Amino acid sequence: MKKPRAIFKPYHQNQLMALPPTFDELISVSHPVRVVNQIIDQINLDSILNQYKGGGCSSYHPRMLLKVLVFGYLNNIYSSRRLESAIRENIYFMWLSGMQQPDHNTINRFRCDRLSGVIKDVFSQVVLLMVESGHLDLQSVYTDGTKIESFANRYTFVWRKTVNRSRARIESQLEELWNYAQSVAKEELSDNSPSDFSATDPQAVKDTIERIDEALRGKDVDKKTREKIKRAKKNWPNAIERYNRNEQILQERNSYSKTDPDATFMRMKEDHMGKGQPKPGYNVQLSTHNQIIANYTIHQNPADPLTLKPHVEAFEKLYGILPKELTADAGYGTEQNYQYLQEKGIVAYVKYPGFDSEQRQQKASSRSGKTPINYCTTQLKKQAQSFLLSKKGIFHRKKRSVDVESVFGMLKENKSFRRFKLCGLQKVSIEFGLLALAHNLAKLSKILQMEDFFRLFYYLSYFSKHRMALLKLSL
Repeated sequence: MKKPRAIFKPYHQNQLMALPPTFDELISVSHPVRVVNQIIDQINLDSILNQYKGGGCSSYHPRMLLKVLVFGYLNNIYSSRRLESAIRENIYFMWLSGMQQPDHNTINRFRCDRLSGVIKDVFSQVVLLMVESGHLDLQSVYTDGTKIESFANRYTFVWRKTVNRSRARIESQLEELWNYAQSVAKEELSDNSPSDFSATDPQAVKDTIERIDEALRGKDVDKKTREKIKRAKKNWPNAIERYNRNEQILQERNSYSKTDPDATFMRMKEDHMGKGQPKPGYNVQLSTHNQIIANYTIHQNPADPLTLKPHVEAFEKLYGILPKELTADAGYGTEQNYQYLQEKGIVAYVKYPGFDSEQRQQKASSRSGKTPINYCTTQLKKQAQSFLLSKKGIFHRKKRSVDVESVFGMLKENKSFRRFKLCGLQKVSIEFGLLALAHNLAKLSKILQMEDFFRLFYYLSYFSKHRMALLKLSL
C-alpha cells in the first residue's frame, strides 16, 4: 500500500502582508509586560525628571528606560549589555521601548545616575497603588533580613583589628627607638621629648623619626638599628596615613573591601568554599505582606538587631505612617527593640532568643506534671510572650516564615540574585530597588491572572447553574 504524502503548512519566509501585525497583537493580554507598562504609566516621575538639566540634545524618555530596566530585572536580565541586546531582539522589550534602541551606556547611566536618590520614591508609588487596589496592607508586616554578596573581590579585605595591631606595633617600635636614642644621645634629645608615641599624625611620626636619626648621627650605632631607622623614615608615615584612611572608611564597622569600600565582610549561608569564610556583602532587610515587598533597607552592619530601628524609620519616612503590627524572628528580640516598638505604638510579635526552646520545655513540664518554668525576667519580655502566645500571635508566627522568607527564596533561587552586580551602597540600593519593583509587579501579574481565572470560573459556573432560566429569558 502506498504511503500517504505528508502535508505541511505553507511556509513563505519573505511573504508581504497588506496589514502587518503590531507588537501589541503578538503579546497576550495577561503577559506580565502589560502590568509593568500599565503600572509605570500611572506613577509620577517628577523626581526623575528633575535629575535632567535641560537643553542640549534630546534624551530617551525616563519612563521608557524605567520600564525596560524593571522588565529586565523581572526576567533576570541585570546586565546593561544584555538589556541592549534584548531591546533589539525581544518583542516584549521592543514593544516597551517603542522600537527605540538605547545602548548599554545610556541604560547604565540612567540606572546609576538618574535613579540615584529617587528609586525609593518610585518604589513607594507602586506600593501605594497596590494598597489602593487592595492587594497590599501596610498595617501588618513581616520583617526579616538576609546577606547578599557584594560584587567586590572576595579576598581584598581590611580588618579593624589588623589596622589597630599594625598601628600599635609602630607605636611600640617608635618608643623603643626613642628610648634607645636617649640611652646613646640623651643630650641631643633633652628638649621637647614627646609625651606619648601614639601613631595618629603622619607628620608627627616623621618628625620624631628625623629627630632620632639626627641625634644618632656620628654615634656608635649598630647596623641593624640604622636599617630600622631607614625603613621607618621610608614606610611609617605613609603607613600611618593609610591606617587613618582605613579608619575613616571603617567608621563603626569592623571590616571593608578594598574594591567596594561600602561592603562589610559577613558570614553567609551561601559559602562557595564551605568553610564559613566571611565575604564582602550587605545586610538586606525586608518588610512584606502577602509576599509583596512593602519596605526594604540596605545595611552595612551584619547584626540584625541593630537594623530594626532604622528599618522602621525608613518605613515611616516612606509612607508617613507606621505599621500597627510587626512580626519578626528571635534575631530581633532585644530589650532595646521591644522598647522602641512599644514607644512607636507597634504591636511586636517578635520572638526573643530561646522562645522556641522555652515553649518545648513548657510543654514537656506540662506533660510530666511538673510546674512550668517561667523564663521571662523583664516586663518587656513578659509582654512579648503574651503577644506571641495569643491567638493572633500564633497566626502571625506561622505566617511569617511563609511570607517574608518565601520572598528571599524567590529572589535568590527563582531570580538567581545572590550577588550584587554594582558596587557601592548607593548603587546597590538602586539595584535592589529595581529588583523589589520587579518582584512586586511579577507578583501583581500573577494575582491578576488568578483573579481573572476565578472571575471566569464564577461566570461559567453561574451560567451552567442557571442556563435553562437564561435561555427561557432570551426566548
